[in-house]
Formats: sequence, C-alpha cells, structure tokens
Amino acid sequence: MSLFKKLFGSKQKKEASGTGADERGKFMPEIKLPTDEKFTINFKKNGGKFLYCDSLEEIHECFNNILSENNWTKEHICCLDPKLNDLFKKYKFSNSNNCHNATLLLSPCENLVADNGAILISSNQIKESKLNDLPDNFIIFATTSQLVDTIGEGLRGIKNKNKNQIPTNITTIKHFSIQEEKDFLTYGSSSKNLYLLLLEDL
Repeated sequence: MSLFKKLFGSKQKKEASGTGADERGKFMPEIKLPTDEKFTINFKKNGGKFLYCDSLEEIHECFNNILSENNWTKEHICCLDPKLNDLFKKYKFSNSNNCHNATLLLSPCENLVADNGAILISSNQIKESKLNDLPDNFIIFATTSQLVDTIGEGLRGIKNKNKNQIPTNITTIKHFSIQEEKDFLTYGSSSKNLYLLLLEDL
C-alpha cells in the first residue's frame, strides 16, 4: 500500500485514463475507493494536516518541522503514552496525568477511520481526560496498519486487542479546525488543530 503515491501520483496518468466521476452516469454504482485513499480524502476534508513517512527518521524530521513551524518547544508538549515517550525520548516530554498547562498533546491512537476521516482514541491514549480538557493542538502518531473502514470495525478491533480489560473513554476526533467550534453543525464536538504523522508499516 503506497499512500504517498496515491496522494502525489502522476497527474498525466489520471488525465489519460479519462474515467472521472463526471463521465459516469448518475445511476452508476459508486466507485469503492481503497481504505487508505478514502481516509486521506475525508481526513483532509475535515481540515487535518497529513504527513506520510516511510521511516522513523522521517517521522522525527516531520515532528521537528511541526515544532519549528509553530514555535513549540518540548516544554509545550504533553505525552501520556510510555511507548511514545520512549520513541521520542530525546525530547524528554512531560509524562503526567495532567496536560492542563500543555500547548500540545503527542499521542498514538486506536485507529484511523476511513469512512469519515476520524481518529479513534480511548483511555489507552488519553486516560480518563475529556477532549475539552486536553490541549487544542494534537500530533497523532499512527501506522498504515491502523486504517479501518468504519468505526464499527475499529471498535471490534479494540475489543479483540483488549479482551481482559476493554478501555473506557472511547471517542473520535473528526473536526480539525478550531474555528469550526462556532459552527452549529459541530456543536458539542471538540475541534482540534491536528497533525497526523503516518508511518508506512505494511
């Protein structure tokens, strides 16, 4: 699966094929997009910022670029996940149950949901914190193997992985522009300025 090629593939190839949606009749069945492509389209439509990486070196490089672009330092960052703390150990993040004073949360997730471009998270990542109590800025670290088609598929996966103790506080983030909170269509949802660092692992 090469998400990068799908995102930045050759324009000429697309133009030459001439099988655009406009040329299909309105009663033709909808073309079923691959999971990764569908997620990319919906995630970007939701306002998320997407960085695809082939290696951990690229992940660290993109992470540094995000920090410098926003003038964030390690003092601004909260990371509640021990494995992620280890992966980014050179930064020496604050690893506490309280992220109230942080500007940014670095976190893994349960799944990336293709049909609505959402990020599925649980108490495994954010403990018992409510989304509103966490910083407005998120950097989510995920791998391509975490892509699922639907929330239902993601929930089944969580249940299968955590048979002894199913996590609580399961929720999705699907609005990635802070100003959207003022829109009545997103009332009651928590918008986050969200970057996704996606590592190819398939």
